[in-house]
Amino acid sequence: MKLRKAMVLLIAMLVTVGLFWGCSKKETENQTSVETKKPNETKGTTNKDEIVTLKWIQVGNGMPTNYEAWQKHINEYLGEKIGVHIEVEVVPWSDWDNRRNVIVNSGEYFDILFTDSSKYSSQVNMGAFLDITDLIEKNAAELVSYIPKNYWDAVSVKGKIYSVPTYKDSSCTEYMVWDKVMTDKYQIDYDNIRTFEELEAALAKIKEGEGKNPFIMDKNGVDAVLVYYDQMGVGLPALGVRYDDTTRKVVNVLEQEDVLKQLDMLHKFYKAGIISPDAPTLDEAPKYRTLQIAQGWSAAAKTTWGPNMGSEAVAVQYTDTIVSNTTVRGSLSGIYSGTKYPEKCLQFLQLVNLDSVVRDAFYYGLEGENFKYNEKGEVERINNDWSMAGYTQGTFFNVTKLAGDDSNQWEEVKTLNGGAKPSVLLGFNLDTSNIETELANCRAVYEKYKSELLTGAKEPRELVKTITKELYAAGFETIVKETQDQIDAKK
Repeated sequence: MKLRKAMVLLIAMLVTVGLFWGCSKKETENQTSVETKKPNETKGTTNKDEIVTLKWIQVGNGMPTNYEAWQKHINEYLGEKIGVHIEVEVVPWSDWDNRRNVIVNSGEYFDILFTDSSKYSSQVNMGAFLDITDLIEKNAAELVSYIPKNYWDAVSVKGKIYSVPTYKDSSCTEYMVWDKVMTDKYQIDYDNIRTFEELEAALAKIKEGEGKNPFIMDKNGVDAVLVYYDQMGVGLPALGVRYDDTTRKVVNVLEQEDVLKQLDMLHKFYKAGIISPDAPTLDEAPKYRTLQIAQGWSAAAKTTWGPNMGSEAVAVQYTDTIVSNTTVRGSLSGIYSGTKYPEKCLQFLQLVNLDSVVRDAFYYGLEGENFKYNEKGEVERINNDWSMAGYTQGTFFNVTKLAGDDSNQWEEVKTLNGGAKPSVLLGFNLDTSNIETELANCRAVYEKYKSELLTGAKEPRELVKTITKELYAAGFETIVKETQDQIDAKK
């Protein structure tokens, strides 16, 4: 009997020791780092058995050719940090409007979706995004502190937060971006060209010398002509208040003389063959363009615009720098209202924004294939093949500096943000719940004519009359009244 009891006790002890050894081994394995320390790498480990996969849908230049290798690499890091793996769908620009409408309207599952001012309010009202007002403090407190408070205010809808704003060039500055090789060839004094009227002679000279259209654009045209009007983030560019109008009068933006004068010049360019004839139907502009109008900052000519077009580029500021709800809503990450993992989504977005290893991976691509770190910890691009759009993902201010970027472009962006002229409506959030039908109908009218209007393909003043007539038939007057009433109530 004593021998039997002794045997039972010995077996129990062995089982206990075995369980302890197994758990200790597993814990040790889970704490093994998957890669070397990089700038701003965050600490943290997690149990691999708890890893969940999040689906993130973005817009960009389509799926990267080396996506599988990149995904494997980043998922090892994310799994160790917060117990997350990521599946990314990068939708081409030309398919984006249709694809995101399908996603939202069909109830297709996703965890995180890129969105912007053109669709955000309506997507919130449709119930597409999760109210993260209370969750975000518990799961991403560092991110809440990092992003300026007025940016959180700018993305609020009825006092609730439904997205994470991307802290980047959250103000708006438009630039005329030139191919410097071409400006040198034709002795173009680009530094002193800041209006469309001043553009005319320079572009005509290049067209005559090259025998082709120097101002190539796609069907989105030059929407920068509308930039001085706060569109309140409702996705209807015809509706707005001029950013410096202290009376806060709601107007039909298309009828304003400062807008019409620029549209007149675009039409003149189009008739003269300066603008490419296929602009109204072109889904996506080519990478190389002699001249383009683009939002950004001057150093992007060296770090982004030039490399993308395969030539040396120079950028000249074309508009004031403005901050409004619309500019802040230029890049947002919305979490699906039906996500299985709301807490993990917020933890992941915090990591994307605050951990430079993760931020660099999304911004630059696969280390060793798309980029590398030099001995100073700076990034050297190996190629420009990475097709994800950096502005759709997270802050710019934790992206590792490019080697040779002596001026530090991210400091320039911070300076632009800090000196931006605030819209008279900054912080005002229009409640669209009573006018969603009218907004949808008016958006459809605007979209029908937008390409012909903003590429100069049609005489603008007659076209604006046609658009205005159809807008009013679609309920534009109701929208204007509701908007003005809410603005006046906030004075």
